[in-house]
Amino acid sequence: MKLPELTIFKKEKKTQSAQAVAQQEQKQAVETLVGGMLNIKDVIAPSAIEVDFNHVRIGNTYYRTLFVSGYPRFVGANWLSPIINFDHSLELSMFYYPVKSKGVLDDLRRKITELEATTRSDQEKGKIADPTVSIALEDAKSLQDQLVKGAEKFFQFSFYITIPADSLEELENTTHKLESTLGSLLLISKTATLQMEEAFQSTIPTALDKLLVTRNMDTTSLATTFPFTSSDLTMDDGIVYGINKHNGSLIIFDRFSMENANMVVFAKSGAGKSYVVKLEALRSMVFGTECMVIDPEEEYRALAEAVGGDFIGFSANSPARINPFDLSGVAVEGENELGQKLLSLHTLFKLILGTLSPTEEAILDRALIETYRIKGITPDPETQLTREPPLMEDLYKVLLGAVEPEAKSMAERLERYIRGSLAGIFDAQSTINIKNKMTVFSTKNLEDVLRPIAFYIILDFIWTKIKKDLKKRTLIVEEAWYLLQNEDSARFIYGIAKRARK
Repeated sequence: MKLPELTIFKKEKKTQSAQAVAQQEQKQAVETLVGGMLNIKDVIAPSAIEVDFNHVRIGNTYYRTLFVSGYPRFVGANWLSPIINFDHSLELSMFYYPVKSKGVLDDLRRKITELEATTRSDQEKGKIADPTVSIALEDAKSLQDQLVKGAEKFFQFSFYITIPADSLEELENTTHKLESTLGSLLLISKTATLQMEEAFQSTIPTALDKLLVTRNMDTTSLATTFPFTSSDLTMDDGIVYGINKHNGSLIIFDRFSMENANMVVFAKSGAGKSYVVKLEALRSMVFGTECMVIDPEEEYRALAEAVGGDFIGFSANSPARINPFDLSGVAVEGENELGQKLLSLHTLFKLILGTLSPTEEAILDRALIETYRIKGITPDPETQLTREPPLMEDLYKVLLGAVEPEAKSMAERLERYIRGSLAGIFDAQSTINIKNKMTVFSTKNLEDVLRPIAFYIILDFIWTKIKKDLKKRTLIVEEAWYLLQNEDSARFIYGIAKRARK
């Protein structure tokens, strides 16, 4: 019984051995076949690589690799942007190595002990404290505290940059530019001299760090090295301001959704300030926002005519008139409109009459109140709603009738606007009604001496009228520096910006 069993077992073993031989022969045949075929490495591999002490040449392209060995003490988010946006193609490699906190804490304790010993030794010898040692001790203690709390982890970081170039001259020039850029970021860079092959291999997509030039970093510092950072400004409502050049997203912003919707535009001459403001005005009107412009150079005339708006030009021969004594005709609970108008007129007449002494300011205040009183307008809101406001000529007559010599002097200075060469421009009842979706007020045809005054009167008129009907409006003051030259008118602009927020 046992013999047959042994015989059967031996036959099965021989059969398995024959199968193994067959599989081995088949494997060798496949390897022989594959060995004679092209693979992906054969396709992408260059015909030759020339390795020099400070560069590598592959085909007709030269490569040089720099490693970063020193970093600034403080960095912020996206601090690598100048390198990522460098005006030459670069190949960047970053390696991150986690380090166990226990070993780091042991090293930190030893380092802190050494630094404290150095500090005490200097104090005992009467030496001035070395700021480098003090800063290092402060940083070490701070890092130790964060690691113990678990708020930070510890890493080692490597950063390599490979520069491709079509010639050695281009390679040298680009290297100098890159080193300057790195230096501006307080980064210390060095060429991987005599290690070019290892350095090049460290920047190709194989995830191999052949140089191992590392720097210690905590989690927060390491996070700032993330290269793909860009910010978006896209709201559900608002207008398109442009395209984010970093990621191609639309910049959509609604100023009226902010707590303060005011905006100021600064740029050098010819940079496109007016173009940007016009574009915003057009796009805002699509969403029902009214637009009013104070335009000293008639830059907005074509725009106003194109959208069916009103263009109002001021000059001696123009029928357009604004009475600076106008009131809004709207009673607002808790607001003394006449008092606010008197303050506004004080600023206006400082522009017209020049610097006023305290005595002249007091006389002007009494004269303004009397001018309104003669027309039956008092602090009582009911008297401010329907009665016709006074004119500048009425104030002139009140000043002439005053007994103070200062009043006579102010009347003489005011006379040119009443009966002289500038008569009629600011001494008439208002003929303007803001009712269009776009209204442009032009002061181009006024003399230079009148422009700041006209700016102020128009701005005050607009502010007075828009209080009747609160809605979304854009008020554009071109060349606002006309008003900012005078302290009082600049304060008025500031006041409007503050009140417009409400």
